[in-house]
Amino acid sequence: MRVHLDEPKCVASGQCVLAAPDVFDQRDEDGVAILLDETPAGDLLDGVREAAAICPAAAIRLVAE
Repeated sequence: MRVHLDEPKCVASGQCVLAAPDVFDQRDEDGVAILLDETPAGDLLDGVREAAAICPAAAIRLVAE
């Protein structure tokens, strides 16, 4: 599974970082999310799915490969 983060849509809520800290982080200057791992391992996918579901800006999209 591939993770796509639409940074311009991000509202810097940080929910993705809380749900999947090994996959997402936030920029120090503005809090916008950054993607650390575009193709996370299987054990991280539950957190990534949760991050996508709770993102208030719908900025996270999961793409099956």
